[in-house]
Amino acid sequence: MSAWLGGLLLAAVTAWLATAWWHSRKPLPQGLHVLGSWRHAEALDLLLDETFLDARRQLQRHQAIFAEWQRLIDQARRLVVVDLFMLDDGPVGHSLCQALIRRKTQVPGLETVVLVDPINHCYGGCPAPQLEALRRAGIRAVICDLTPGRAPNPGWTALWRGLFRPLGNSPRGGWLPNPLGAGRVTLRSYLALLNLHANHRKTLVVDHGDGWQAVVSSANADSDSRDYRNAALRLSGPAALDLLHSELALARRSGLIGTPRCPAPPPADPAPALPRLRLLTEGAIRDALLTIVRQARPGETLELCAYYLAHRRVIHALLAAHRRGVTLRLLLDPNESHFGRASPGIPNRQTARELARAGLAIRWNGNARTHAHGKWLLRHGGGRPATLLIGSANLSRRSLDDHNFEANIQLEARDDHPVIRQARESFARYWHNRHGELHSRPFPEHDDATLWRYWRYRLMEASGWSTF
Repeated sequence: MSAWLGGLLLAAVTAWLATAWWHSRKPLPQGLHVLGSWRHAEALDLLLDETFLDARRQLQRHQAIFAEWQRLIDQARRLVVVDLFMLDDGPVGHSLCQALIRRKTQVPGLETVVLVDPINHCYGGCPAPQLEALRRAGIRAVICDLTPGRAPNPGWTALWRGLFRPLGNSPRGGWLPNPLGAGRVTLRSYLALLNLHANHRKTLVVDHGDGWQAVVSSANADSDSRDYRNAALRLSGPAALDLLHSELALARRSGLIGTPRCPAPPPADPAPALPRLRLLTEGAIRDALLTIVRQARPGETLELCAYYLAHRRVIHALLAAHRRGVTLRLLLDPNESHFGRASPGIPNRQTARELARAGLAIRWNGNARTHAHGKWLLRHGGGRPATLLIGSANLSRRSLDDHNFEANIQLEARDDHPVIRQARESFARYWHNRHGELHSRPFPEHDDATLWRYWRYRLMEASGWSTF
């Protein structure tokens, strides 16, 4: 009997290890890890949401991203595709949903698809009234299926797939507090949450006259994110179609019935003139980011805004660029809270100390009521065209190593291009607190020399047991 039990245990452990290995390395389907073709950049606009203290220390809000989303939705006549990590029924989410419903009412033939992460109904554990309102209006609201992606927490995911996923979930509530809001949820919601992966994209694609426009963003449409500092790029032309087809591939795998009518992207120009851009998703974002940093030269400047900076290869590349004589300025969020709950500053305070000790210039987001949630890297100066990488991806293993679903745009343009000039001027305003505004604070204000928290960050990043 003991030999039989030992054999059964060995078989179970072998199955668990094999499942964990497979789901951390399996091939990705169409629409994921997209390395888009270079396209000529058309109708570009850098959109910034800013919350800061003015010279009189009064809170100011300048919000451009969802205002542009609503403008684009209001003129659509054929197709609207929205992909959002967070879409709740608070002021921002409600306003966006009402814009979609209003336009659908005005143009009944308008095909509208809204793709959201399962976090929006707590993995099946609570109702999502905003999604139900969209469905009642004839809008196809789809919960993204995350299972085709790779598992950032494979040890747990292997157990969850075999033991807990077949149990499903119930939206009628449970006995545990909702980790993301009001109400109660089941234990099964927590078990699903521990997979720690997400559809983290924040994109919009719409028809615009005879063409197509898109917005690739870092902004969520939820109440907690209302005052976050975010950044987005609006673009037009073939790159918008590249994004559209990636989003529709995700939606079809998540249960979307029927394919909305849209043209295929045109053949790529082998050498498009500047300004040019391309779509990057998932691990392709990491590869492009590392190339930008590794190819930066003395006399050039790298300016980085990051909500999370944790990826070890990125950190090593930044250190190497500093040693080569590249000027670096890192504007980081101090990670004081996460999903509305207090946080010990992991991972940014730990990585920032490592980088600051090597001599890199670092400042923190200056307003405790908000987060520096924008995610962009700008390389400029030195006589070469500038490069801007912008979108949803945090600089962490989850976002950059083909685990979360992410979408970014890489733009190459002359230093005097309006978008590059605006990005440079905005970063300088944040860095230097120009006009008496308070955007950032010096590094010592959030310096964390705690050895335990540093190695805790390193273990969390390496193992996948992390929320960043």
